[in-house]
Amino acid sequence: MWRKIFGGKEASVPTGDDLPSRSPVLCGDGLPRHIAVVMDGNGRWAQAQGRSRSAGHEAGARTLKRIVRAASDMGIEVLTVYAFSTENWKRPQLEVDFLLNLFDSFLQKEIDEMHAEHVRIRFIGRRDRFTDRFLRRMTDAEVRTAENTGIRLNVAVNYGGQDEILRAVQTLAARAAAGEIAPPEIDEALFSRTLDTADDPPVDLFIRTSGDLRLSNFLLWQSAYAELYFTETHWPDFTAEELARAITDFAGRSRRFGGLSEED
Repeated sequence: MWRKIFGGKEASVPTGDDLPSRSPVLCGDGLPRHIAVVMDGNGRWAQAQGRSRSAGHEAGARTLKRIVRAASDMGIEVLTVYAFSTENWKRPQLEVDFLLNLFDSFLQKEIDEMHAEHVRIRFIGRRDRFTDRFLRRMTDAEVRTAENTGIRLNVAVNYGGQDEILRAVQTLAARAAAGEIAPPEIDEALFSRTLDTADDPPVDLFIRTSGDLRLSNFLLWQSAYAELYFTETHWPDFTAEELARAITDFAGRSRRFGGLSEED
């Protein structure tokens, strides 16, 4: 069984000088329902350690396991992580092969534990470039965990936000051409249900590690009103405590969604 990150009540926050004074917010309305994470910096972490990029990716996989645990214990409803983008195919073939094999191995080794902890796994993105073995592994994980009621873990592989939007447009255009729907019926709700993240709430908190300040084509529609949190920490060094700090920061912001707050 995965251990409880904070060793006690699931809604509590780690205490200490490294957390803001307003830290006890990880419960109720203070929690984001949906967190998206760009897991950046594996290669830079490895370089700083004098190690290979492969070692950085392996360390990043271990961090993912810890952060899924932490988010689950905090009561987060949905966690979506950027594992492999449509642009990552441009990397050297050896690194691409290593990443995909690492991902395959991660699924094989961790699925039993995730399933025991009621994690529901779903993969988002295109599936037309993967091997049959890899596709079977993905499908088996989704089917096996489909009825789980814990945190929903969306893993974005061969994913691009613009590509996802175009695929949704094509699907709705085909349905309209077939007479299944009329163009005026295409509203925000229907469009959202046509995306890979159908039935998930919009992204509340968007986290990117390793210092870059951009979205990198990740969950563009879903993150329209997300709060952005950038950290210099490389992904392998990202901890449950820093996740708690990001959520604490989120809870202290005023989310107006285009309106006015009481202070305005």
